[in-house]
Amino acid sequence: MLKKIWKFIWHDDSLLSWIVNIILAFVLVKFIIYPGLGLIFQTALPVVAVVSSSMEHNGNFDQFWERQGSWYEENGITKEEFLTYPMKNGFNKGDIMFLYGSKNIRKGDIIVFKGSSQNPIIHRVVKINNNGYQTKGDNNSDSYKQLNEININPDNVLGKAFLKIQYLGWIKIWFTDLISLFRR
Repeated sequence: MLKKIWKFIWHDDSLLSWIVNIILAFVLVKFIIYPGLGLIFQTALPVVAVVSSSMEHNGNFDQFWERQGSWYEENGITKEEFLTYPMKNGFNKGDIMFLYGSKNIRKGDIIVFKGSSQNPIIHRVVKINNNGYQTKGDNNSDSYKQLNEININPDNVLGKAFLKIQYLGWIKIWFTDLISLFRR
């Protein structure tokens, strides 16, 4: 019996076999791989797809600094300091970010947090206040009060970004967009 199931899953090219493989892949990722990564990285959200352009630099670092540098300098962050920050060149919509849980958040780190938005927000820490953190999207003109990113409670921080994989997040974005077409 097990040999028949194994052959059906791995060697059969029928439509039903493909459907079963897709379901098995979903179950494996959702209930084993994702929770396993969460356990290893000590966060409930170990992997996120970037769904906005708020951290894009649109050109090289000097071009970015020419557009955005005055905000950082007015807020006490020099170009030299920014160059020491993790992911100093930002990242793009469609990238995948890996996170780990951390209570050791420093200025310049990129965190994912629960704000007033429906989705978690991924921005750079630009200030550490007595009660929490202030963040800003590298490509945004300022920190947004409506996203509650002026004074983020440390309990709302879901993780700190440490690795990006370019373009892989487009799979999630396209899939989400496809599902939303059917909900209309």
